[in-house]
Amino acid sequence: MMLPIQTFDSVSSTYTYLLADPAAGEAVLIDPVDQKWERDLAQLKRLNLRLAWVIETHAHADHITSAGKLREVTGAKAACPAGCGITPADLQLFDGDVIRFGRAEEIKVLHTPGHTAGSMCFTWRGNVFTGDTLLIDGCGRTDFQSGSAEELYDSVTGRLFTLPEETLMWPGHDYKDRSVSTIGWEKHHNARLTGRDKQGFVELMSKLDLPKPKMIDVAVPANQNLGLPQGV
Repeated sequence: MMLPIQTFDSVSSTYTYLLADPAAGEAVLIDPVDQKWERDLAQLKRLNLRLAWVIETHAHADHITSAGKLREVTGAKAACPAGCGITPADLQLFDGDVIRFGRAEEIKVLHTPGHTAGSMCFTWRGNVFTGDTLLIDGCGRTDFQSGSAEELYDSVTGRLFTLPEETLMWPGHDYKDRSVSTIGWEKHHNARLTGRDKQGFVELMSKLDLPKPKMIDVAVPANQNLGLPQGV
C-alpha cells in the first residue's frame, strides 16, 4: 500500500504531501511552501521520482507556494482550483475532475467551498487531503477571502463526512503536533462540527474573533501567481 509522504514547515505550520508511483517514477506535490522547494527537490531525487504535478488546495493566506518555482525547475505542471484566481496554472480544476499520474494513479477533485470560495480537497487511494477545509479537531476560518461558514458546514458534512469513515484525513495545517486523522474520528469527535447543526456552527464561527493573518496581503497575490513575483 502506498501512503502519502508528509513534510512540515514549522514557520507556517503547513503540511506538504508527496504522492508517488514508484514503479512509474512519477510524483505529485500538494501545497508546497516557497522556503522548502529545495527540500522537496532533494526528496524527489532521493526517491528517484519525476515531479508530474504541483497541486494547490486554495490560494493560501499564511504562506507563499513554491509551485511556480518547482514548475520552472522540474517541468511539472501546476493544477489549481478554478475559483481561486490562480490564472497562470496549467490546469484549472473543477469539481469531479481527475488528475492522473504514473501508470494508473488518480487523484479525484472535490470542490469544498467555505474557507475560501474556491477551496478544494483531493482523494487518492483511501486518503483525503483537506487543505484548510477540515483540520484535525477543527476547521479553517471563514472570515476572509470570500469565506462562508454556511458553505464550509455543507462542504464538510455533505462531502467529506460522506466519505468512508476509515479514510485517512491529511490536513493542510496543524498547530498541536498532530499529523493525521480519519474521517470517522472527525465525524464523531471534531470539536467545531460534531453535534452542531448549521446554525450552531455559523454562530460559533462568527464569535472566533481571530487576528488577521500576518502574511495575507503579500501571500494571496503571490499565490495567485504560483508564488512568483508579479510579471514573471
